[in-house]
Amino acid sequence: MSRPSVAEVRAGGQPAGIKERTNEEHWAGRLYMRDVSPYVSTLFVRLGVPPNPITYLMMAFGVLSGVVVAFGGPLPAVAAALMIQVYLLLDCSDGEVARYTGRTSVTGIYLDRIGHYVSEIALLIGLGVRAQGAWEPGGWVILGMVGAIGVALIKAETDNVVVARAKAGLPEKVTDEAMRPRSSGLSLARRLASALKVHRLIQAVELSLIIVVAAVADLFLGDLLATRVLVAACAAVAVLMSAAHFVSVVASRRLE
Repeated sequence: MSRPSVAEVRAGGQPAGIKERTNEEHWAGRLYMRDVSPYVSTLFVRLGVPPNPITYLMMAFGVLSGVVVAFGGPLPAVAAALMIQVYLLLDCSDGEVARYTGRTSVTGIYLDRIGHYVSEIALLIGLGVRAQGAWEPGGWVILGMVGAIGVALIKAETDNVVVARAKAGLPEKVTDEAMRPRSSGLSLARRLASALKVHRLIQAVELSLIIVVAAVADLFLGDLLATRVLVAACAAVAVLMSAAHFVSVVASRRLE
């Protein structure tokens, strides 16, 4: 059985520039998770675990976080936030193991993308169930689903740029210049949205932490007001960002 060191796995699993990948590397990965993940990746390599089962485990933690959130209360919220941290850790680790062992694959990339879809969808639906206050259909569950659909659309809009370019025989890589809208007004709006970081509200890591804050607020208020405000905000941001992202793609040179 191979016994590589953490330094060897880090060197092979984290190529130069991995933390600077545009639209690929989460800020938490750059800030701390990429420093932690080589230790876990080394353990997986020593145990002979292939990358794809790690990705399946990532999916499991992501989806389970949404289930746990649905039960409500500060403790489940904290547990879900910790699960999302494990989800992020495994998201770093599966790629590191794949690169170090030379087992990168199209299947692995596909599973990784699907893992992001189902995890963020589950978290928003779970939040909607919690806002409803019971395991039954209702308006708050629908709002959570609206947020989930918006998140799925944003990811689909991003991924389908690659699909469209591949079908047209164009290179996968899109330059920063091509990503800018042709219109100066749209370009300014895009920069403003990027600066405000509104989209982070509906991303799993950030949302899981805000859910904890909302759960604590609900405890002090004695109702579900904070969680319901959060669900409504997530739905609004998801709808707005999915529409804005679509316009940004079509109005840019990404499809040329």
